[in-house]
Amino acid sequence: MSSPPVAPPGWSRWLVPPAALSVHLAIGQAYAWSVFKPPLESALNLSGTQSALPFQLAIVMLGLSAAFGGTLVERNGPRWAMTVALICFSSGFLISALGAETKQYWLIVLGYGFVGGIGLGIGYISPVSTLIKWFPDRPGMATGIAIMGFGGGALIASPWSAQMLSSFGSDNDGIALAFLVHGLSYAVFMTLGVLLIRVPRTEKPVADAPSAFEGVQVSAKSAIRTPQFWCLWVVLCMNVTAGIGILEKAAPMITDFFADSSTPVSASAAAGFVALLSAANMAGRIGWSSTSDLVGRKNIYRVYLGVGAVMYLLIALFGDSSKPLFILCALVILSFYGGGFATVPAYLKDLFGTYQVGAIHGRLLTAWSLAGVLGPLIVNWIADHQKGAGKHGADLYTLSFGIMIGLLVVGFVANELVRPVHARHHIPAPREAVDVEREQPA
Repeated sequence: MSSPPVAPPGWSRWLVPPAALSVHLAIGQAYAWSVFKPPLESALNLSGTQSALPFQLAIVMLGLSAAFGGTLVERNGPRWAMTVALICFSSGFLISALGAETKQYWLIVLGYGFVGGIGLGIGYISPVSTLIKWFPDRPGMATGIAIMGFGGGALIASPWSAQMLSSFGSDNDGIALAFLVHGLSYAVFMTLGVLLIRVPRTEKPVADAPSAFEGVQVSAKSAIRTPQFWCLWVVLCMNVTAGIGILEKAAPMITDFFADSSTPVSASAAAGFVALLSAANMAGRIGWSSTSDLVGRKNIYRVYLGVGAVMYLLIALFGDSSKPLFILCALVILSFYGGGFATVPAYLKDLFGTYQVGAIHGRLLTAWSLAGVLGPLIVNWIADHQKGAGKHGADLYTLSFGIMIGLLVVGFVANELVRPVHARHHIPAPREAVDVEREQPA
């Protein structure tokens, strides 16, 4: 753990994305939290706002741990980061299992939200800088492959969790056992990434690819002083808030929308909807981020934010009258949500270079912390109050969807303000010890 594991001569860079995927697929379970919301509300007598608290705190801690741990990840390397993520994320589930078993909800908040959230943050940024250095020719695709796993984690976790709750029971004992199985299983799965990850021997890992340090280079300390960083911070925050508002409450939301229709949505169908959203989230991460290598980062964010606002408008106006329209618009929004996450490391690389890009990315993820509170809070708080006012069905969400449209417009404007970084922030020909030619015994 004291130094990053260096790839031996002849090591294939295509072994690095699977290592990243093993970690991101595990921590991507966070997106299946909505499956646990109804059982927790029933077993522990919680409101929708209360049951969202572990997820919200986990996202807050994701951003904070990524921001404060980004420099440590750059210094200690991806294997150290993945090990820390494994310990924290799995321990969070074990603490939550104890909380569910003893009906101490604060332990679930502490375990899943605080401890597990630290694992989310460190695990999320653990492979990003390494992938960009392995794939300087295709940074959008490379980060998209890995971050795709985070979006796709719920594709596995959602039906898996629903099946466990069905088998073990949805009371506190069944929830506790489900948390326990999650913690132990993910520990084993994440170990694969810890064992497989490597960093490149040189700054030019592929003969016909550009150097990882070509172009503008800016330090993390200087980057946060630029308007470009804060414009991207707003862009990410608005895009994430809009997407996470649907994702965190996906299962109860689709049930509410069609509760009064002739074909109401069952609990199993709602879990399937969560899985579909996860698939769209995952596909958007690899599809849209790879597209950004061709059309440019700024143009792709115009699509995420502009078309995303139109999708929200269609749901608000017509969503309760057509299941296919509701599902299609939600899938598009979630694909943009995932694409925004996967594209932002490459956007940062374009603006600030690869030098300390992992640390810069970690600091930018504080936008996710705020969005992780704002999105669920807006949707859950408004829905709870609308329900208290006697409203039901789609009327629970009309106001919150209007707010989301406004936030996406703010993000669109912020993206338009992004310009190249001024030369006074550039660092001439920076080099890091982990990126220069390594002298290793044969």
